[in-house]
Amino acid sequence: MYYGEIKKTDIANGIGVRVSLFVSGCTRHCRNCFNPETWAFDYGRPFTGETEAEILAALQPPFINGLTVLGGEPFEPQNQAALLPFLKKVRSAYPGKTIWCYTGGTLEQDLAPGGRNYCAYTDALLHQLDVLVDGAFIEELKDITLQFRGSSNQRLIDMKKTCASEKIVLWAQDK
Repeated sequence: MYYGEIKKTDIANGIGVRVSLFVSGCTRHCRNCFNPETWAFDYGRPFTGETEAEILAALQPPFINGLTVLGGEPFEPQNQAALLPFLKKVRSAYPGKTIWCYTGGTLEQDLAPGGRNYCAYTDALLHQLDVLVDGAFIEELKDITLQFRGSSNQRLIDMKKTCASEKIVLWAQDK
């Protein structure tokens, strides 16, 4: 897997101050994608053990709320293969921090058995997440008032509750 960027203090892609990893590779090619350079699977740098160590160190400060994984498309099968063991390391090292992930697919279609992005890693990867932001960006549904997403078709899914109940539970920010 390759990645395009690591932001060590990101406030746009999840609650609080986060470390964000922008993975490379996406076959969706959504119109007006905010990050089209990451469509190429070899864009940026290889994701190595040194990359993992850099991100784990960046997550250490107490003011960092967690990790967000975006793209490109994290749920491209070849990205899932690299992300699953890494997210397990993050979860083990920082059990109190949250993991968010963005996908252009939908949970019940693309990430379900038989779906476009479903593979041997998908279920385990979904269980590592706290919040999944799903759905392709659709220009006609663009809404700048939405929190943590760009178009109204996109959902913020509470993955812990969704996995426990086996039905989609939308995320609600604690007030």
